[in-house]
Amino acid sequence: CLSITDYILIKIMAITHSTPIRNAIATAVLTAIDAGTGAGVVKIFTSGFTTLLATLTFSDPAFGTPVTGTATAAAITQDSSADNSGTAAVFRVEDSAGNIIFSGTVGTSGADMIVATTSIAAGQPVTITSFVYAASP
Repeated sequence: CLSITDYILIKIMAITHSTPIRNAIATAVLTAIDAGTGAGVVKIFTSGFTTLLATLTFSDPAFGTPVTGTATAAAITQDSSADNSGTAAVFRVEDSAGNIIFSGTVGTSGADMIVATTSIAAGQPVTITSFVYAASP
């Protein structure tokens, strides 16, 4: 009979991937963005994905080839007229069929997507000047 003291608990604190694996992860994610019949999009929302503020369209293909698990987006077409007013808090990247590929936070610092201001007004243009995807190290 085994008791609780007969088990060894192993907790992995940090996992790192080799460069070829990071490139494979990035390639899989970036290929998913390009799936479908058109270009993928970035959608910016208020907290909890409750209100859509803006939709910006990737080029097709969306990103260049990953190097050390990192890839830079090709040109992203601005949303010339934001859908609603609100405070940007989260974003989603979707393929052309609306399948969610990944999501993250939006903020002026310490977020996945860094912006100059989180305040978006309906009708204003919304632009992304640079977007870099990085697979987990």
